[in-house]
Order: sequence, then C-alpha cells, then structure tokens
Amino acid sequence: MVINMDSLVKVVVDAMGGDNAPFELVKGAVEAVNESEKVKCFLVGDTDTINTELAKYQYDSSRIEIVHASENITNDEAPVMAVRRKKDSSIVVGMKLVKEGQADGFVSAGSTGAVLVGAQLIAGRIRGVERTPLAPLVPTLTGCSLIIDSGANVDARASHLVQFAKMGSIYMENVIGVKNPRVAIVNVGVEEEKGNALVKETYPLLKNCPDINFVGSIEARQIPYGDADVIVCEAFVGNVILKLYEGVAGALVSKIKEGLMSTPVSKVGALLSKKALKKTLKGFSIEEYGGAPMLGLNGLIMKTHGNSKSIEVKNSILQCIKFSESNITDKIKRNLQE
Repeated sequence: MVINMDSLVKVVVDAMGGDNAPFELVKGAVEAVNESEKVKCFLVGDTDTINTELAKYQYDSSRIEIVHASENITNDEAPVMAVRRKKDSSIVVGMKLVKEGQADGFVSAGSTGAVLVGAQLIAGRIRGVERTPLAPLVPTLTGCSLIIDSGANVDARASHLVQFAKMGSIYMENVIGVKNPRVAIVNVGVEEEKGNALVKETYPLLKNCPDINFVGSIEARQIPYGDADVIVCEAFVGNVILKLYEGVAGALVSKIKEGLMSTPVSKVGALLSKKALKKTLKGFSIEEYGGAPMLGLNGLIMKTHGNSKSIEVKNSILQCIKFSESNITDKIKRNLQE
C-alpha cells in the first residue's frame, strides 16, 4: 500500500523529556507508526541517542524523522527562564515546528512547567481564550470523562471555568464521539446552593450557557461512575482528583494481585480469570487514554505523565490524529469568537 505522505498527521515527540526518556518515548513513537498509517512522527532530541534507540525496532523509516536538539530542560529548572534561554531544547524546538505549521501536534513527558510556559509563549492562545486548561481523560464505568482543568490554572475565575466547559464539550463530542456531552462542576454536594465562592459564582453561568449540556454539580465520588462527561473545576481541585484517581487505581490493582496470590485456591482462580481480569483492568487504566491536551492554543500541545511508558506515549500520538482530523482548534476558535 502506498501512503500519501502529504495527508499524514504529523506529530512531534519530545524524545528527551520525562523519567523514561529516550527509550519509552522512542518506543511509543515506533508503536504509533506501526499501528496507524495516518501518522508521521518527528523525534526531537540528540540525534545519536535517538538513533541508538531506533536501531532496536522495525518500522517505516519514511514516517519517523529525527530533528536534532542539543539542549534539554529538566524539572528542577525555572520554566520561564529555561524556555527563554534554552532555544535549542527539545521542548522549544518541537513547539516551534507546530507554530510554524510543519507539524500538527506536540507530545512531551518533560517538565510540566516548561511545557505550559512554552505552549503560551510559542504556540500562543486562540484569540478570545482567557486561560488554556489541561484536560486529561479518565476511565469510568461507562467509558471515560474529561477533567478540565487538571494542572494549568490553580486560581481560575468563573469566566475561565465557563470557557473550560465549552472547550471540553467540543473536545468530547468531536474527538471522543460523545453526543451532547453532559457537563458538571465539581462540588461538595449536588445542591445548587452548596460550594465555595468560585463554584457558587460559576454555577448560574454554566446553567444559563446555551452552548453546553449542563447537568449541575458532581461530587468526586460520582466521577468514576460516569455521571458526567466533562468535569469542570479549577486546576488545584482537578489535579488532586487526577492524582487520587491514579493512586487509588494503583493501590487497588496491587491489593487484587495480593489477594489472588494469597492461597492455592485463589491462585487457581487467578489463572482461570486472568484473561478476563486483564481485559477489565486494561479498560480502567489511565495509560490507555494518552496524555492531556492543552486546549485553547493555536496548535495541539499534549502533556503526558513524567513517568510515561510507551503505551501512554503511543496513545497520546494516536489521540493527536483524532484531534487534528476533527479540526478542534478551528471549532474552539469559532465557538469562542462568536
């Protein structure tokens, strides 16, 4: 089969960012290219290091290209100064490819602060967007939900949350395929009069917003059950929810494995149920949903966990394909500039 290179979604991968760079980032890019014929990856970082990793795999060499970057931004550097000073870092070089239109998206497991700063300074916000939120997908009993914001704006205002709700709805409907997604605001109760000052100010604005399907407040315990599709909150709350989600999931899996291995009988049961259990746990793994897109930018910037393995990197790249094909940036522009 001949692949039309001009039609490919081009995704930049920061090969030097994160705890498991470069091996898991390179592996994830190779897995994405091998799984989908719609994507080409640019691996940004030290050429020799990346070539060493690529030599381990079989892949279509026409769809993986190395872009050399001589510098790397670490987690212990001040993000603003690092982005401004390290012009040849993998984050800056990669984001410039998106800004210049040479690529459709950028994926990084590197410094969250540097990615957030770089996204603002290099890609830039869409006109009319007040704040750009991080919006990860989390698994639920009915599929998945979008938490918006989970880390970019810890002191958001009511008007910011309304925009988050609009952008989140556009993303869920066009990328995930959820028709008329249900939007809820995180609260300490479902009653309308409950909440802190921010929630009380935002609730009536969301209730009267014609662009979204607002269903009211949602308590954190309801999120895993899929009671809403777009979970709106400021970043402090969203990040706590996300990290607790990940921690509880990891602890439960450990306890389940411990229980299954505790007696000879349970070990037999574990062997018999291994396939079904593995499938069930896979569906409730955050890694399966890729990274968190930063919505409201002139281009797609995707942040994955610092300890991302190849599966999360691969799924982040594949998520970029849906984002690009759905023209999410243009849809957000039209919605917020009307």
